[in-house]
Amino acid sequence: MRDNGVLPCKAIVTEQKTLADRIEDVLPQTQCTKCGYAGCRPYAEAIAAGQAQINQCPPGGAEGIERLSAVTGRAVIPLNPVNGLERPRAVAYIDEALCIGCTLCIQACPVDAIMGAAKQMHTILPELCTGCDLCVNPCPVDCIVMYPVTETTGWDAWSQADADAARDRHDFRTARLKREREENDARLAAKAQAKAAAVERLNPENAAEQAEKERKRAIIAAAMERARLRAEAAKADAKDDKPAQ
Repeated sequence: MRDNGVLPCKAIVTEQKTLADRIEDVLPQTQCTKCGYAGCRPYAEAIAAGQAQINQCPPGGAEGIERLSAVTGRAVIPLNPVNGLERPRAVAYIDEALCIGCTLCIQACPVDAIMGAAKQMHTILPELCTGCDLCVNPCPVDCIVMYPVTETTGWDAWSQADADAARDRHDFRTARLKREREENDARLAAKAQAKAAAVERLNPENAAEQAEKERKRAIIAAAMERARLRAEAAKADAKDDKPAQ
């Protein structure tokens, strides 16, 4: 085949992203809920739907607003102080001497950055912590504090790689919790069925009693049907015996 210098055509597959997808891509993925929504994805969907402004993300700061402006075409506006202030990145720290192992902080962490077990001391994995501070308020013994680990703020204190990794951990945690709920529901349903079967085995009189009720209902229904048929037959006989006028 002659080489004419023209490259062969190849099918180019491009991923079609929604506006919400593109907005989510430029959010810092700290999942802190300071925007007023349950996480970065719900906030992205609210912006895309015109239900939220682009200035409600303190971790993203001024640069985050500029990124959202570029995606949405909306004008750059100052960060809304109601949602918080742009601050240096902070990491949670647990005072191990005070921790009682209640696991409430583990349940609150959106990115699985806390290790521990019930009634055992917990610890923060600083390289995984997004600084969301969602673990602070649930702690019943106030043993968690937030320590700043950068002097810079917003995206200057947080990289795209950090955001991507936090997003992966958050999505993995969400899928894991959903799977655990479904498995728990299935276990409870199986347990209920097994209990019902055991009760029936231990109380055969219940089954016999139910069968007897069904037998009586069938007898009554059959008797009523016979009575109806007799009535119709008698009515037909009376009509036949009636003398012609």
